[in-house]
Amino acid sequence: MKKINKTLKAAKVSRRSVLKGAAATGAAAAIGPWYIPNAFAAPVVNVLMWGEYLPDSVVADFKAKTGITVNHTKIGDNGEIISKMKAGGGAGYDLASPTNMRALQWADLGVLAPFDMNRINTSAVNPGMLAVGERDWNFGGKGSHWVPQLWGTESISWRTDKWQPDGLPSFGDIWEPNPGIDGAFMMGRTYSMMTGCGIWMHHQGKMDFWSSYNDEDTMRKNWETITDYCISKKGNLVKFWSGSDPQKQGFTSDGVVVGQTWDGPIAAMMKAGEPVAYQTTDEGALAWIDGITMSAKAENIDEAYELINYSFTPEVGGQTVNEIGYNSAVNGASDHYSDETKALAKAIYPGDTSTKLNPWPPEPPWYADARAEYANKFETA
Repeated sequence: MKKINKTLKAAKVSRRSVLKGAAATGAAAAIGPWYIPNAFAAPVVNVLMWGEYLPDSVVADFKAKTGITVNHTKIGDNGEIISKMKAGGGAGYDLASPTNMRALQWADLGVLAPFDMNRINTSAVNPGMLAVGERDWNFGGKGSHWVPQLWGTESISWRTDKWQPDGLPSFGDIWEPNPGIDGAFMMGRTYSMMTGCGIWMHHQGKMDFWSSYNDEDTMRKNWETITDYCISKKGNLVKFWSGSDPQKQGFTSDGVVVGQTWDGPIAAMMKAGEPVAYQTTDEGALAWIDGITMSAKAENIDEAYELINYSFTPEVGGQTVNEIGYNSAVNGASDHYSDETKALAKAIYPGDTSTKLNPWPPEPPWYADARAEYANKFETA
């Protein structure tokens, strides 16, 4: 766990670091718009990004300020980002949004270009999160190929009219029978819920789960144990999900009682008054940072930098979070959070739990490939 805590400190992935970071962010707020579109062209920027990360109101405001149309290809999984970018060497897209711990899987693909950091106003961006790009995404010593945009967590959600945890929920709540539930009617993204199971086993003293990232032999030993256990509990499974909408549908129409989900989709449901809740686990929620990368075959480079700088203003960071329920990498965004968003943050991360998160460790290709084997074994069992 020491290794993970060091990673957490390096990335500063905590709500406190995001919400209470840099207080003076006036320079970022004053950045634009500097872009002046060609009156005889239809300026666009082609973005390969998570489905909910560009709310309609933000896209409309960006176009009103700059004249640039955002063509948003929506994705729901990191594997989908990689496959689409590999298919054409990055052609067809200007920007893409991989998650921080996937750097080792992108390093040798040749589909990304380094940023000209002189063209990005990072004065309001969380410095710890910026350091992730400088450290992990500096491919070939050419500079950072990644800047942070939004961060979030993966933890436990449940139907509040059907069950309540005793204190903080646990990753184990979707595996072991729970008081008041006739079977643990559960859902999750396959490899995520198996990772959560491993973290739960780690806290029970059954394995050193975090050593799985050290070498393939250790990983396979741990994941054989995890897979066998998950298969033994598959009778309680309702569905696997990929993307945000299936998570919501699990609770609204599929009969799910307890699930392992992202924070954003369920936070949006909580705001809408649905009988659901999301909260960090007793073991500490899994934390991640989704960033922005430049395609090696980007054609609309000026427009791409304009969208990045627009996104890095506190006002836009706050507006985005208010709509989608994740967390901004922009310091000062919290000044623009609604009262409802602030209250929700306290409910999701009570006390000091936001400082006790588990960042997804960097994942080398061998880890992702082996994990996919075990996930497929669980799915097809």
